[in-house]
Amino acid sequence: MAERFTSAIIVAAGDSTRMGYKLSKQLIPLNGRAAIEYTLKAFQTCPQIDEIIVVARAKDIDDIAHIAFAFKKVSSVTAGGATRVESVKKGVRAADRRATHYAIHDGARVLITPAQIEKALNAAYECGAAALGTPVTDTVKVVDENGVILSTPDRSSMWAVQTPQVFEKDLYKRAMANAVEKELNVTDDCAMVEAIGCKVRVVRGEYSNIKLTTPVDITIAEALLAKRK
Repeated sequence: MAERFTSAIIVAAGDSTRMGYKLSKQLIPLNGRAAIEYTLKAFQTCPQIDEIIVVARAKDIDDIAHIAFAFKKVSSVTAGGATRVESVKKGVRAADRRATHYAIHDGARVLITPAQIEKALNAAYECGAAALGTPVTDTVKVVDENGVILSTPDRSSMWAVQTPQVFEKDLYKRAMANAVEKELNVTDDCAMVEAIGCKVRVVRGEYSNIKLTTPVDITIAEALLAKRK
């Protein structure tokens, strides 16, 4: 059996449209440091991560590379594609040939911790595919195009899925090939694996593992980071 080698693919190629910033949200300062630094530090610190690949917007490459290469595990900073699937595919291509598992993470989830990363990794090492998630706390409604409620799903079985999402290499490459061939419009990597009929285990994460999406998230992230210090 080949020795385990885990490559983290940090997807930092999104824009900041909903944030209202011209600056990439990966570079937004949080308590004096660029947001991406907190993400990279967590993966650098996790002992089970062997290398880190950062996928960034082409125009952010120089700025992000300047930050990223300060972390010893970062092996590559590469330009992303037009879609999330294309961006992750470029990250996977840049991974070390020895990789046995890929840990895909949203660069904007800056509050991830080494312990949470490890939790997702251990589950994936056991079953092949795993992701962090938390039970939904709000009542969720299905609505039509006019905003009228159509139904109320049972909240007890609903989870909000986070990242990292971790997959065995061959399984993930099959899922990726299928997604590219069928031009699947997916918002996370679990959906690609589900599309080829494989099961993904969701393990309990932390509600603090938020994604920087709107200005209020910056305020929350800065408060939580300050509390950790």
